[in-house]
Amino acid sequence: MIPKSHYTPASKMADLLSDHFNIFLLFFNLGMHLGIAEKTVEEVCKEQHIDLDSFLSLVRFILEEDGRTSPASIASLDLSLIIRFLRNSHTYFLDYRLPQIGAKMDETLKGASREVKVVIRRFFDEYSEEVHRHMDYENDIVFPYVSGLLEGNPGKNYSISIFEKKHDQVEMKMLELKKILIKYYTGDFNPDLSNLLHELYACGQELRTHNDIEDRLFIPAIQHLEKELLSGTPQDTRL
Repeated sequence: MIPKSHYTPASKMADLLSDHFNIFLLFFNLGMHLGIAEKTVEEVCKEQHIDLDSFLSLVRFILEEDGRTSPASIASLDLSLIIRFLRNSHTYFLDYRLPQIGAKMDETLKGASREVKVVIRRFFDEYSEEVHRHMDYENDIVFPYVSGLLEGNPGKNYSISIFEKKHDQVEMKMLELKKILIKYYTGDFNPDLSNLLHELYACGQELRTHNDIEDRLFIPAIQHLEKELLSGTPQDTRL
């Protein structure tokens, strides 16, 4: 196994994906595809029209290699690529991940008491609505605003600081739901319940990574772009 700190443009993409399952979600939400054979990270990114530096920045961030990401690294991010990743992530969570967990929950809780089923399902439904509102706001307000910035058109009545102030940690309630099941589910412990708990934990981790990318990469990169537009500094077209 290649030590995670050694992933470079010359590393084999197959090694990266084989060693770290959590990179698959990044890979597919960037619109990338398999069939990569023995190609390097650089070769795959070039063939699939993915900005290499931005891809590696995201990889290192997810693998927690960078610690505090440098201002230079943030300023060089391809924001259009980051928006693609975030939009596709929203589709993944809203159209696939949460409905899948909801269906699995209904099946698993068939043998639970009515009171437990009602409480858990209501909590999950309210949480799902909250995630929808959170991600719909980003899709409808934040991303169009950033697209305007990329075209050199700063919004007059909006800035990323508004989003930053209201941006919440949507993964926390997923972890709360896991605790509710652990504390109050009184049926037999079975493989379906174990699998459901694993899915809740994994989805919570995925949501946390998603939020961290927004908080620590996306928002700072937009703040940098806003400052450059305000100062009249020529823009890098990758931003």
